Amino acid sequence: MRASRLMSLLLLLQSRERATARDLAAHLDVSERTVYRDIQALSAAGVPVYGEAGHEGGYRLVDGYRTRLTGLTPAEADSLFLTGLPVVAADLGLGRAAEDARLKLTAALPLELSERAARLRDRFHLDALAWYQAADHIPHLTEVAAAVWHQRRVHMRYSRWESPHEVSRTIEPHGLVSKGGQWYLVARRDERFRTYRISRLRDVHVLDESFDRATGFELAAYWQTYLDDFDARRHQTRAVLRLSPTGMHRLPYLAEPAVIHAAHESATTESDGWTRVTVPVETEDQAVRDILRLGPDAEVLAPASLRTRVAHTLAAMARHYEGEGSPASGPFFESRSSEPQD
Repeated sequence: MRASRLMSLLLLLQSRERATARDLAAHLDVSERTVYRDIQALSAAGVPVYGEAGHEGGYRLVDGYRTRLTGLTPAEADSLFLTGLPVVAADLGLGRAAEDARLKLTAALPLELSERAARLRDRFHLDALAWYQAADHIPHLTEVAAAVWHQRRVHMRYSRWESPHEVSRTIEPHGLVSKGGQWYLVARRDERFRTYRISRLRDVHVLDESFDRATGFELAAYWQTYLDDFDARRHQTRAVLRLSPTGMHRLPYLAEPAVIHAAHESATTESDGWTRVTVPVETEDQAVRDILRLGPDAEVLAPASLRTRVAHTLAAMARHYEGEGSPASGPFFESRSSEPQD
């Protein structure tokens, strides 16, 4: 225990120009008295550490004393720190371990490379969540992660959209995927792989039963196939739209990538400047909501059922605003771009 703490203390001193006993104690979760004893132990072992008094004082190592990690180019050292995902590590219960690993790597780098790493941390930050989205509540993630790592079967209660809404399953967890702030479990059940959203797990019990992973299973390849199949399953129909120039400009800000790609692939400019496009549709309910986001810059041509639903929805909305003093036109109703502005 003490040997590990002494190593952490040495690496802390190597990664900083100087550090006070209070700072070191807070990072190592020990008392300042323990830090003083550990500093003496390092000194007795031949580590050139000394203290400086005063307001700007603290403990530091003699310049040039550090373990060097050879063989890394500056670009390679930069890439190591750009792969750090502290939020993901924290979700998995590995936040402190990831920070300690970063500290060890920083301390082992030559001074010029450790300074580059510090600049990277100050200048780049990854926020995986989309706008207007909160992270999932994932109380069972660490248990599931342990089961994945140790290849243990899991018995779980799971909440889903279809009936019955709550089911019990015994599964063989093969991998975890983090996408857009949500965590998903890829597991085998009845010789088939399925995907479960971690936030919908209601109860998890890791069994004392091991299993053999599927031969040749690759998590990244499975996930890409799952995404492709998911899009194919939910986009069962197509809609034909007419979009104004403003509508075409706003589309990338309002639609998902599959719709944007299909629109540009099928775009045909008409004589009045509007563009005819064919786009995938998940359900008519969802399509009505998506089309109304484009306002007067979109017109549904087909299918007829979708055109009728949009017309009925617009008529119902108009009835809410009927009456004296309701303007029928004016600057407020003009088309405006949703493109973010400085």
